[in-house]
Amino acid sequence: MVNQSFPLGFLLLGFSEHPGLEKILFVVVLTSYLLTLVGNTLIILLSVLDPRLHSPMYFFLSNLSFLDLCFTTSFVPQMLANLWGPKKTISFLGCFIQLFIFLSLGTTECILLTVMAFDRYVAICQPLHYATIIHPRLCRQLAAVAWVMGLAQSIVQTPPTLHLPFCPHRQIDDFLCEVPSLIRLSCGDTTYNEIQLAVSSVIFVVVPLSLILVSYGAIAWAVLRINSAQAWKRALGTCSSHLMVVTIFYSSVIAVYLQPKNPYAQKRGKFFGLFYAVGTPSLNPLIYTLRNKEVKRAFRRLLGKEGDSRES
Repeated sequence: MVNQSFPLGFLLLGFSEHPGLEKILFVVVLTSYLLTLVGNTLIILLSVLDPRLHSPMYFFLSNLSFLDLCFTTSFVPQMLANLWGPKKTISFLGCFIQLFIFLSLGTTECILLTVMAFDRYVAICQPLHYATIIHPRLCRQLAAVAWVMGLAQSIVQTPPTLHLPFCPHRQIDDFLCEVPSLIRLSCGDTTYNEIQLAVSSVIFVVVPLSLILVSYGAIAWAVLRINSAQAWKRALGTCSSHLMVVTIFYSSVIAVYLQPKNPYAQKRGKFFGLFYAVGTPSLNPLIYTLRNKEVKRAFRRLLGKEGDSRES
């Protein structure tokens, strides 16, 4: 057990037990990262430049897109370097920064998706009072709460995790520095850290997911009472994109953080973790653009403006 090994950093094993798979994953991760950069940047630009998208829904969506950009950029370059070359190391400082950002932004996304579900609930169940309830000041406050809670969670959980007595080999059986893999690397007592991880998982995963389910349950009940095909169509059009994102995000999060303790689950969790970290941020803009007529119209208007400016 050597805390003195901190300055020497860690060895990220990733998928090194499958050398042939690493080159394939390199292409997949690079493609997903490029899609994430282009798609989320486009959503932010449209939300800022198009006045018709200056609404609470797109304010929260642009926050989510900015979060995904920061989230993937915090670890994907390191992952690509590890997948392509023989060097799999990461410094202690690099591991600290990666863990801190990963925890902070992952928690923020959980809260932000809950806020977006509340926004959809008010839009469908209280349409006449929507502008009064979801006003710009409340939007800024809710977004700030999500970011601050993510930061607070990372401040609380990162130091105890990196102060564990790690085994001398310093081999992290993962593709990035994450709490479960760092706990497994410890050769000492991890009871406190495991309790902390369980409590934080309940607070920032189970509780937000429960609130989202309650919101959508209330939406479904409100639409059922109306008993109108038009109401169902409107509800699906308003909520389908967010519901798909929530389903993909929380399925992968639960697979990573609430998995049983056995070698098979850990190996399987590594692939779920890769999808959670790389796949989800690239799918979010695709879901919101392909299934959202307003975003597609805004994109066409943006291209039209660019065309006019070139002609002039």
